[in-house]
This record gives sequence, structure tokens and C-alpha cells, in this order.
Amino acid sequence: MNGTERREQILSILKNSEKPVPGVELARILHVSRQVIVQDMALLRANGVEILSTNRGYVTAEGHSCSRVFKVIHTEEQVEEELNLYVDFGGKVEDVFVYHKVYGVIRADMNIKSRMDVKRYLQDISEGKSTQLMKLTSNYHYHTISAEREEILDMIQEELEKRGFLAKLQDYEPVDFWGTSEEA
Repeated sequence: MNGTERREQILSILKNSEKPVPGVELARILHVSRQVIVQDMALLRANGVEILSTNRGYVTAEGHSCSRVFKVIHTEEQVEEELNLYVDFGGKVEDVFVYHKVYGVIRADMNIKSRMDVKRYLQDISEGKSTQLMKLTSNYHYHTISAEREEILDMIQEELEKRGFLAKLQDYEPVDFWGTSEEA
């Protein structure tokens, strides 16, 4: 099997799987090293294929029709409330990122689309597997949220504002994700 055939096989496996597929499993199935899988993922992404890396493995993007970035701030105790808000309204938490004044944007894929995913994420954090990115920036962080319709994103934004989770963009931040120009 050549590289092109292998990458087609990877896409087929990911599209037909109901759960994330770990890289080591792909390597085992395709009889290649984990590093070959990592290189294949980079090539697939470079060719425009949307593949997300989660803490449980690779998944293909589900083709939601719209997405929006929200800048939020809240306490560590409110993480579950925030993430459940997104999925309860029908949103999917694609990623989390922070804008660090020295390091720039630091991003991690999340792929959270249900309360069960929220629970798993919180369990992984509580078991000490990692720390939340928001701790780097005094609890300020961003999420890319996707949904089937803009109305869902509008409802999410309204609820975030109602709960006091929305944060104002600062002058040093490179992009105004809401498309508005705010006066300083």
C-alpha cells in the first residue's frame, strides 16, 4: 500500500468510526509506525481535510455549517457550567485557546459535543493529566463553537452574556472575533 492509499484508508476508518481513533490504533491497523500516521495527518490537513486531534484520538470534522469564537472568563469552578451551556444549546466546543502576550496564541482541540464529553474532560483534568489553558491568562480564554445554525450561536452568546462569562477584547488582542469595532 502506498502513501496515497494509506491516507484514503485513514479517512475511511475515521469517517466510519463512531468514536475517536487513537493514532496507535491506526498505526497497528495499517502496519506502520505512529510517526507515519502523524505525517499522514499533516498531509491530509494540508490538503484541506478537517481532522481534529482529541485526547482520545483523531476524528473528522462533522461539517457544521457555522462557527463563532467566544472570549470568556470565569472561575475554575464554573468550567462545567460553561461547557454544558454550549452543548445544551446544540453547540460543539471545537477548541480552547489563549492569547499570551509573550507566546502568542496557544490552542488545543477539544471536540466536546455532549455532557458525557464534558464529564470525561473534567475527569481527565481532575486526574492531573493536564491543567487548563485559562490558568495561563488569569482565566481569560477563547472557544471556537460550531453549530448547525447561526441562531444557535446567537442563543449561546446571549446566555454567555447573561451569566457574565463574555469578556471584552483588549487592544493588544490581534483579532475582533465578533466583527465589531470597539472603542477603547
